[in-house]
Parts: sequence; C-alpha cells; structure tokens
Amino acid sequence: MAQTAIPFLLMRGGTSRGPYFRREDLPSELVDLERVLVAALGSGHPLNIDGIGGGTAVTTKVAMLSKSKEPGCDVDYFFAQVSVADRKVDFRPTCGNILSGVGPAAIELGIVLTTEDVTRVRIHSVNTGAKVEAVVQTPGGTVSYEGDASIDGVPGTAAPIYLNFMDVVGSSTGALLPTGNLVDEIDGIAVTCMDVAMPIVIARADAFGLSGYETVEELDANRAFYERMEPIRREAGLRMGMGDVSSSVVPKFALLSPPRDGGTITARYFMPLNCHPTMAVTGAQCLASCVLTPGTVAEGLATLPDGIPALVKIEHPSGAIDVTVDYEDSSEGFVLKSAGLLRTARLLARGEVLVPK
Repeated sequence: MAQTAIPFLLMRGGTSRGPYFRREDLPSELVDLERVLVAALGSGHPLNIDGIGGGTAVTTKVAMLSKSKEPGCDVDYFFAQVSVADRKVDFRPTCGNILSGVGPAAIELGIVLTTEDVTRVRIHSVNTGAKVEAVVQTPGGTVSYEGDASIDGVPGTAAPIYLNFMDVVGSSTGALLPTGNLVDEIDGIAVTCMDVAMPIVIARADAFGLSGYETVEELDANRAFYERMEPIRREAGLRMGMGDVSSSVVPKFALLSPPRDGGTITARYFMPLNCHPTMAVTGAQCLASCVLTPGTVAEGLATLPDGIPALVKIEHPSGAIDVTVDYEDSSEGFVLKSAGLLRTARLLARGEVLVPK
C-alpha cells in the first residue's frame, strides 16, 4: 500500500529542532493527528529509527502553522511534543525554541508576506493563547539565516530573531501563582509553583542534596533524584489546578542555585524526566519572573539585576540565556509587562515526510 506524503520544512529553532507543517496538510482530528505525528517522528524507538526525530525530546518537537484567526495576529502556531520512545503526543505545552523558527517558516510557507528588510510576524500560540512578535531579517524580501548572532547550545552564528512575549502570565493556569502561594511545601521540599509562558515547579538544588552545577549526564544518571522529584511534580500539578499530570510534560520542573559565571542565577530545567541540554525559552521567562518576585524559592540565591527593564542572565548546562523583563513591582506584587529574548533559527531541509497510508 502506498504511503502518504506530507510537505514539511525541517528547521532548527533556537536549541530545538523539528518539522514545521501547514496545519491544513494534517488531520483535523487530534486522534488521527497523533497517529500521523508518531509515525512521522518515529516515536516508539530510542533512536526514532523509523522517522525523522532525533532521539531526544528537543528533536521530537512539531510546529503546525496556519493563517491566524486571532485578531491582530498573522499566524497561528500549534505545537506538539512527541515522545521519543512511548508513542505519545502532548498538545498541552508550547515551545519557545521551536517558536523561534515560526516567523521564518511562516514566510517560507507563504503564510506571511515579507515587509522590506525586516518583517515583524505576529504569532498566536494556539496551545496557550500567548501572543509573540518575532522580528525576522528579510533583506530583499527573503529570509536571511546568516548573521553574527550566537546563542549558547548552537555552534556558529546566524541572523538574529528577536522575540517579544506578551500576555504570558497564567498562560496555562490563569494565574502567576496557581496555588495562591509564593512557596508551597510538598514532601518536605519547598517549591514555587509559577506560570509564566510555561507552568513550572521550582525548587532549590540543595533541597535535593545537589549543587545545581551537575552536568546533564550526571543528573540523568541520578535516577534517585527523578524518583523523588516526579511525585512532587505530580502533586504540584494537582495543586496548580492542572489535574492528573502523570502523562503530561507540564508542569515542568526546575532547580535553582547561585550563579558562578557572572550571571543572575543558575538553573537546571527538566522536561520533566530528562534534563534539558540548554534552557527552554518559555522556561527562561518563568524562571526570570521567579527571580524577580520577592518571597519565592529564588530569594537569596540570585544576583539581582539593576533597573527596569531587567536583564536576567540564566546560566544553564551549555552556557547562558538572557531574558529582558519589563515589569512592575507594585503593591499587588510582581506584574509582568513583557519578556524579550534573542534567538536564531535555520532552515535545514524541505520536502515531504512519508507516513503509512
């Protein structure tokens, strides 16, 4: 029986990679969509040997794009996290790194037209409702991928893509602090449950007997840590109003420790049962907000930046990521206005991916 061919772009977005599709080229029903994405990425094998996934969570991500139905936006971005090994797809989260490629991909796919040498693409995140402006370099009316911008976790340099995030507070739960508390204690561990662009359960590394400077390999080999962390994450999900999160990748989990290379804070970010090799863009916004909010588990750990907007540098396993946060510290507490990051992206391949008919 013949296979079905589906047009796609393969792009690196930030420090992640995956296929970018037109939403109209995929099944409308989520059950059928899940089957197609599992087949396309090759979920079900640790190497994704029967698909185009890369055998890690940061290379089994999918972006699906369409003309936006949201007023004031150009493109709707629907994200899917395909599991590496267990043939599952999670449509609940979003991904800021993959979002870095949405602007260029929307132009490459003809969804958005360029405007002079710089094109501002207004993106609506279908998964969370967030709105993001991506500033893409388009000299001569075509996307440029060459430039002098660099991000830790990606070799070389590329054209800069500026992302300005708005309306990201409570993107999944409707509240900055979904439990209503700055700090909760779960199984003897103090955590801050915060929702800015991505809901995260945040703890201090030393609460788990860790330094917070462990490598990805050291953390992933420490299964005793995951066995302690996962029940805390699940209980936090319940307290955050997210229900049973045992089969979901959200909320994520993060560990904080003092900076040691001139940054604001050191972090390790979990997806949730493996350590991220760098730092998620959405996660960086939430952790930066945690640092700037008095009374959270970050208090006393961070070297706080001066001024507003504040430049928060988060040290991660491959370097650091900068988040520019415009906020108010009012009588009502921390109020986020916007968060901006510099990312890069590159078109790696274009063509058709084949799935069983």
